[in-house]
Order: sequence, then structure tokens, then C-alpha cells
Amino acid sequence: MKTAITDSLATVLTPTAIALGNFDGLHRGHRQVIQPVVQAARVGKVYPSAVTFFPHPQEFFSGKSRYLLTPVEEKRQQLEVMGIAQLVLLPFNLQLANLSPQEFVELIIVKQLQARLVSVGTDFCFGRNRSGTAEDLQAIAASYEVEVTVVSLEVCKEGRISSSLIRQALELGNLSQANRLLGRAYSLVGKVIRGQQLGRKLGFPTANLELPAEKFLPRQGVYSVRVSSRAFGNEASVLPGVLNLGCRPTVDGTSQTVEVHILDWSGDLYGEQLTVSLKEFLRPEQKFASLDALKAQIQSDCERARKVVY
Repeated sequence: MKTAITDSLATVLTPTAIALGNFDGLHRGHRQVIQPVVQAARVGKVYPSAVTFFPHPQEFFSGKSRYLLTPVEEKRQQLEVMGIAQLVLLPFNLQLANLSPQEFVELIIVKQLQARLVSVGTDFCFGRNRSGTAEDLQAIAASYEVEVTVVSLEVCKEGRISSSLIRQALELGNLSQANRLLGRAYSLVGKVIRGQQLGRKLGFPTANLELPAEKFLPRQGVYSVRVSSRAFGNEASVLPGVLNLGCRPTVDGTSQTVEVHILDWSGDLYGEQLTVSLKEFLRPEQKFASLDALKAQIQSDCERARKVVY
């Protein structure tokens, strides 16, 4: 069943079991918070739900836009795979921000969401000035006979797994670290739009991706990727490819583009949605002395991409 998205408490499917948090990236730690909710839905008549704040509280208070590892639609797709029935985007405004922890539980969790189970991480804070802790949530919810599961933080050799740590790895082009923390390959999901067709002239046609404006982009350069799309004729089809993220300095490009050359396939992809999973950072973007030198390097990139073991 397709995961529903709602930004109105009036349309929430109830009763619920909810995972509560920001969940940007849906990394390994987030999955541990979500798992109890999915399990609860298997044994009880509740809608497994992920509840997050929109916009992000930091964005609301600072007035500055945040780049997201998983924009809303991509987050919905990831949650669907995990078994979540609905994504609830709590409208974050001054009224919500000023609720005391007691009021938040009573008005939002109990009355509006009709929650039977709430799952949060140990570092979860809520209510006015973030004054409520996970332990406070347990104590307040208990008076309404709502069970609260507090999940220990997921750690790795670098420390606590966090969206910030994943962003840092992506900025450095350290895909092995980013993908390990995510528990999956970092993906770019977008619609194919018309470009300047320079790749076609070079013998390596590319699909130009239009991504959500708020999507967090990794280090500029060339990546080996795996590409999936219903346009391939089989929903299970995943094809290797090479992604270029940058300004194409060899052909005097001035604006950043996201282009993927798909190996072993040709056809019209305009208007189609592609999911591009990044597997390995091959090299930084560079300016070549000639188009022939660029073509030779692209051929080498393609050969390396074929050899990546998935």
C-alpha cells in the first residue's frame, strides 16, 4: 500500500502507532525508532505512522532554508519500503512551538493522533523551548495509557549516527562512510528534463535530472551509480551508470547540472522519474584540454563503473 502524506491533523488515519522525530535521511538510527511502530501494526489495529515537523524547527526559527537528505516525496518512498502507512507533517508554527510538553501530549499525541504507541530516540526533545525529554514523554503519556518506547542511539566507529555526520561524509565524497551510516546507498530522485544534449554529441548521451530545490547534493564530481526507473520496462530493472555532478568546465558550463549516462540502455526518458543510487566517488570534476581527452576519460569512467561490485 502506498504511504499517504498528510499535513493536516484533521485527515490523519487513526488510531496510530507513531515514530516521532525529524527523520532526515532515514538512516540506521531512524530505522531503529521506526521498527517498533511497524511491529505494533502487525499485532494491533493501528496505522503505523511517521510523524515529523514541517518545516524543520531550526528552519522555522532561523528563517533559513535547510537542504535535506530526504525531501518529502523521497522520504515517503523510503518509509513505504519500511512498512509505514502514513507520513504526518505536523505544521510547525508558533502555536505548536509554544505548547508545553503536557499540552503537546494531550492535544497532539492523544487527542489528534489517537496514538497507542509512541517510539522516539533517547535524545528526543519536545514542547516549549525543547523542555520535554524522552523520559518526560514516557511519564506524561503513561497517564493516558499510551506506551512510549525509547530507543537507544545507534552508534558507529565515528560516534553517534546522525544526519549531520552523513552530510559531512557526502561533502567529502566519502560515499562508503555515508552509505554505511545510512544503511543504503544515498540516492538522487528526480525527473528527466531536456539539456543541451552535449553528452549525445560526445557519444555518451545523458539524462539531465531536475531535483527538488531543497535536496542536499554531495561533492561535485563523477560517481558510479545504479539507476532504476519504470521506463526501463521492468520495475525490478536496475542498470549501472555514471553520474556527473558539476558545471562541465571543459565545455565552458556555468551552472550546476546533474547528468547520468546509463550503461546498456538507450531510449527516451524525458519526463520520467529516475532513482540514482550513488555507489562510488570516481573523481573530482576537472577541465580537460580537449573534447577528445574528455571522451577518453568518460570511457574510462564507464569501464570503472562496470567493475564496481554491488
